[in-house]
Amino acid sequence: MSDARATSFGAAADHYEAARPDYPFDAVAWMLENLPHGSRRIADVGAGTGKLTRVLVAAPDGEVVAIDPDPAMLAKLRESVPGVPTFTGTAEHLPLPDSGLDAVVLGQAWHWVDPVAASAEIGRVVRSGGTLGLIWNIRDESVDWVRRLTEIMHSSPAENMVNGPGSHGPQIAAPFGGVETGRWEWKRPMNRTQLHQMASSRSYLITAPAQERAGIVRGMDELFDELGLGDAEATIDMPYATTAYRAVRA
Repeated sequence: MSDARATSFGAAADHYEAARPDYPFDAVAWMLENLPHGSRRIADVGAGTGKLTRVLVAAPDGEVVAIDPDPAMLAKLRESVPGVPTFTGTAEHLPLPDSGLDAVVLGQAWHWVDPVAASAEIGRVVRSGGTLGLIWNIRDESVDWVRRLTEIMHSSPAENMVNGPGSHGPQIAAPFGGVETGRWEWKRPMNRTQLHQMASSRSYLITAPAQERAGIVRGMDELFDELGLGDAEATIDMPYATTAYRAVRA
């Protein structure tokens, strides 16, 4: 992980679990469709509270372990997705044996890693012909109110990597090659509370000074008032674009 923001999420694990979106099943299945049928040994690295883990375990032939550098996030994962083995570690230092996995996947996490070191370490634990899968849920900022929300909250490293000006997507290094990309668009209804929880689970807000956090909350409330999100039952459709990448180990 690259900086203090990368390991800040445990302080907001409850909000992360409550307000971050799950991943579309079709996108996750696409990342892994090149794997053979039968028992698939998969590690979810940077697993957080288990947003991607729960989709992986829904497949009938998956054997999944979850790895994250933050014990607080793993504790929430064990509540949310019971029965999945968890380990403390990072993409650059995996507590796993050589060539023991069919795939390693990272959801909302590759932008925090050293891509060359992480590619090499994941290549160590994945068999030849195995898969590295990367996936992000990114809000669709072509919608005006979503763009304004991001301006208030500040953009994230994930958004800059996947959709930022001049971005070419994530860097994936040896021993992986032949990177493929897929994209899925969808919407998620969210109320005012969930939107605030989503914002407070972002590394920028977690690590910002209290005065700045308060200003961001005020700015969000002004936007939500304008949008008519005035009561607990009112919702607005948050448009998302899920972008996934897959690469095969040589």
